[in-house]
Amino acid sequence: MPTHRKCLAILFALAACCVAHVAIGAEPSLTFERDVRPILKKHCFQCHGEEEELQGKLDLRLVRLMTTGGESGPAFTSGKGADSLLIQRIEQGEMPPEGKKVTAAELAILRQWIDEGAKTARPEPAQLSEITDEERAFWSFQPIRDTALPSVTNAAIAQSPIDLFLLKELENKNLSFSPVADKAVLARRAWFTLLGLPPTAADIEAFVNDPAPDAWERLLDGLLASPHYGERWARHWLDVAGYADSDGFSEKDFERRYAYKYRDYVISSINVDKPWKDFIVEQLAGDELHKPPYASLTPQEAQQLIATGFLRMGPDGTGDTALDQVVARNAVLDDTIKIVSTSLLGLTVGCAQCHNHRYDPIPQTDYYQIRAIFEPAYDVKAWKTPGARQISLLTAAERQRVKDLDAAISHFNQERAAEVDKLVASAIQKKLDELQEEERALARAALDTPVKSRTDEQKKLLARHPSLNVNVKNLAQFEKAPLDAINKKYADETAKLNKKKPTENEAAVLTEVPGKVPATHVFFRGDVHSPRAQVQPAELTVLLRDEVSPLAKIPVDDPKVATTGRRLAYAKWLASGEHPLVARVLVNRFWLHQFGRGIVATPGDFGLLGARPTHAELLDWLATRFTRDGWELKRLQRLVLSSTAFQQSSVRTDELDAVDPDNQLLGRMHLRRLESETVRDAMLKVSGRLTTKLHGKPVPVTPDEIGQVIVGVDTRDGAGRFTGRAVPLGEEEFRRSLYVQVRRSLPLSMLETFDSPLLTPNCEVRNQSTAAPQSLLMMNNRFVLNQASYLAKKIQADAKGDLSAQIDAAWQAIYAVRPDSEQLTMAREFLVAQAAEFEQAVKPAADDQAKEPPSAEVRALANLCQALLGSNAFLYVD
Repeated sequence: MPTHRKCLAILFALAACCVAHVAIGAEPSLTFERDVRPILKKHCFQCHGEEEELQGKLDLRLVRLMTTGGESGPAFTSGKGADSLLIQRIEQGEMPPEGKKVTAAELAILRQWIDEGAKTARPEPAQLSEITDEERAFWSFQPIRDTALPSVTNAAIAQSPIDLFLLKELENKNLSFSPVADKAVLARRAWFTLLGLPPTAADIEAFVNDPAPDAWERLLDGLLASPHYGERWARHWLDVAGYADSDGFSEKDFERRYAYKYRDYVISSINVDKPWKDFIVEQLAGDELHKPPYASLTPQEAQQLIATGFLRMGPDGTGDTALDQVVARNAVLDDTIKIVSTSLLGLTVGCAQCHNHRYDPIPQTDYYQIRAIFEPAYDVKAWKTPGARQISLLTAAERQRVKDLDAAISHFNQERAAEVDKLVASAIQKKLDELQEEERALARAALDTPVKSRTDEQKKLLARHPSLNVNVKNLAQFEKAPLDAINKKYADETAKLNKKKPTENEAAVLTEVPGKVPATHVFFRGDVHSPRAQVQPAELTVLLRDEVSPLAKIPVDDPKVATTGRRLAYAKWLASGEHPLVARVLVNRFWLHQFGRGIVATPGDFGLLGARPTHAELLDWLATRFTRDGWELKRLQRLVLSSTAFQQSSVRTDELDAVDPDNQLLGRMHLRRLESETVRDAMLKVSGRLTTKLHGKPVPVTPDEIGQVIVGVDTRDGAGRFTGRAVPLGEEEFRRSLYVQVRRSLPLSMLETFDSPLLTPNCEVRNQSTAAPQSLLMMNNRFVLNQASYLAKKIQADAKGDLSAQIDAAWQAIYAVRPDSEQLTMAREFLVAQAAEFEQAVKPAADDQAKEPPSAEVRALANLCQALLGSNAFLYVD
């Protein structure tokens, strides 16, 4: 949801809650801690509580301080809301002086609270506390509970424990699950959910005709074992990691040559079902699992170093010397904290960068305590530019081979220099031999004398014979052929040796300098030029309880680790299974990508402004099951996809819509549109052009002649003008969208139109729009037209002249089902009419793939294929 819409929704929700309080009526139910403090915290604390000098010397953080008042007297008179200074200033619009005004509903609460006697929930503490008991009691800050399975009336329809939690809420509304979808629908749903690719007609037919009771489980196991599973689910994590192949931040948007290795690490980790507790630790502190220097790494050690690329994904402008480096360096840290907090904690910690969080119990000091965990690796006073953060992944043997080959090349260069020196001497001697005998000795003496020591006579002599001034730089003027022969001989030998060198293998990682422990300071109002109090690394205060695990304590400088050990300790705490947020946040994201909506609809915000869980007990049950079962995603997915909830039909009914129009109770499956990458990948697969190889360097992108960003090599001239269509890349052009270069300044136009992730710095949840440009793209985009043409040519070659066979083939390729009689008739009529139109029209020129222009029949069939590709049946999963 766009930020402004999200804010409006939040305000309406808060207003509704406030009105509900007012409606309570005469009961003195309002308390300062629960009802009033959140309003004052949002609107007033920054000036009347957090600043070093309180505005008007008025502190609103405790009731007793409010009654003491400031320069203008007490803030309120108990029992007299209308006569209270606080109410009057708000009503007159004087307070707050800037920003959002207090709403009418909030003002009503303040007035009622004062009228009722300004009650507190308990005696106020002697010392100010930034976090109240009410804030600590918020649902997401509570320990994860081991929830018992609920009892339901119709337990017979439950195929998984998950169903019991959902059925309980449905039965409370006199509802139940929708019927199970037919097997063809389920197969397509499973393929797109787990692989992000469409099944073939043969795939669906095999499943539909499989009568075995475990056919569904075996289908799921096969898809989970596919290498393309890792590609599909890597994409989901790369969104929240903010994966990009460029630095972003500035207009220069420098490319990241080795970022793709982090992408490949994620794919491999998910394919082998690496436990997420290890996945988390490696990404946050893979470097601290080993002792620097990081040389001669084993494959496992190399992967753990590459994993820290997670902390290198945020925009980084520190390679651009034209920027304010202090601002740019601190921005990298801020974006890194946002990526970590939204992906793993589900909290908007960054909102506390300039002041205490206005809604969640996160003081400003907490933000900088979290920053202190990462600052030893991102030391703003001893900064490393992006290029300086790369390390070589060559093995010891490979390093030695490079060293030996470099020595051999150096030896060849010395031999070449010696031969060139001989050639220079020979050339000089030839020129000397041309002189008269009396001048020859004088000239030799002049040449043998250092330039600074030559006499005037020697200088004059050499000036009269400039051909004697032969040296290495001008030798080609005198001995071009011999010199060329020498150069070629040694260039050829050097080239042979260079080819024997191992391919350079580097990775962009995050590491610390051992022995350096930089200080972290709170920035006054977030100003990087105004450091104040120093803080030490620590977990968020609201999560630190008396009974909290010792793992929650972050060391300042762990003596057991070569570096500070801060990130390693923090990562182990997050992955301990005892953290109240991490497992909830992860299983909620998994649920989101399986059902189209999370149990918490705001996956990056589990705070006060985020959505409440629709099924809180289910969320905790899933989190508990996930951690106890070894943090294995595939095991959890088998459980979820085996549920009745996942297998039910997506068809809407009047009964469900009347009670649950947004389908929050999951009485039916959500209808889902394919994501941008999946739209492109699905087209490539059905057209037969998809390149299925895994891993590797990103496929480049470039603007075309009309400014659309397409796959291809940049062919602009020195003035930045596009010189023509991009150079074809062969099979690389048809790789999955996951492998297309992610340039923050050059998003692939087709993906952008279908809501590709906005990496600012990461994407917590994708927007999904339905807009006219999407339809226009499906009608006019060159990529879409090409895929339709490829498919039409393939079909026409296999079923020449047989329209029914061609239509059947198109339906099966695109929808993986056969057309019914009505569809067959309509498509036949369309092909005949369209071919007739093309026969009368001007014939097109030959395309890139054929020497002859396509026939009218092929063009008509391509039109039909394009129409099918643009249909909802192709673009949506039901």
